Amino acid sequence: MQNKIVECVPNFSEGRDLDKIEKIVEPLRGKEDVKLLNYEADKDYNRVVVTVMGEPEAVKNAVIEAVGVATELIDLNHHEGQHSRMGATDVIPFIPIKNMTTDECVKLANETGKELADKYDIPVFLYEDAAVTPNRVNLAKIRKGQFEGMKDKIKQQEWKPDFGKAEIHKTAGATAVGARMPLVAYNIDLDTQNIDIANKISKCIRHSSGGFRYIKAGGVKVEERGITQVTMNITNYTKTSIYRVFETVKMEAKRYGVNVLGSEIVGLVPMEALVDTASYYLGLYGFSMDKVIETNLME
Repeated sequence: MQNKIVECVPNFSEGRDLDKIEKIVEPLRGKEDVKLLNYEADKDYNRVVVTVMGEPEAVKNAVIEAVGVATELIDLNHHEGQHSRMGATDVIPFIPIKNMTTDECVKLANETGKELADKYDIPVFLYEDAAVTPNRVNLAKIRKGQFEGMKDKIKQQEWKPDFGKAEIHKTAGATAVGARMPLVAYNIDLDTQNIDIANKISKCIRHSSGGFRYIKAGGVKVEERGITQVTMNITNYTKTSIYRVFETVKMEAKRYGVNVLGSEIVGLVPMEALVDTASYYLGLYGFSMDKVIETNLME
């Protein structure tokens, strides 16, 4: 039987208290058939993005355990940050990596959602490929109103959760669980503190405003660094490349006399996305993943 490998990238609404972050991540360490690959906390976003990979059932169980810790430690009534959030554990996507299908990830999402509702009394919405209705495919639509607005929103018939009661957890809110292909979480830094400029540039590139098909973007102020960011998710890097978005943001920034300082990738990124961008900037002819050493080392 072929080994199945799934990736999971839970986002927890804590990016400042390192002690709490370590306690939340601890259930993901040292588990058989589970590997903690990465976790990145952001103080301004007040959020930590965790990446784990491994055997599907083992990953599911470890993540559910971590959600339990986050539910105990995070109180969204006292939470502030630049990133939108509706839950202590805000989102849990399952991503097929090896010998896994999207349908199998959808099944994992359903199992996880049911267990979170039963075990922790957290209402769960299924999103992306796991969504059961069209209006829940887009995570931003589910999360709109955030923790504060969800108290009333969840009582509306159209926003009844897929699992759990139509009532948010008093401190942990609600959680979205889904299945999707690998995405690129990408931020571009601007040398301005004017959030309006970052928002205008974001509007130019995001799909919902007429921009690139696979881009979800918004402006964020990073107080600690005295800058703003165009923060985005590239939901299909094979159709909308990193370099294309980066060059467009640079071009739009010039309209406002603003420079791009650099950019960052949050969490892990598929090698193919970086190869595509390297090929563009280096002007490489006929370059592909087959010419990457690591590709040839893979089974």
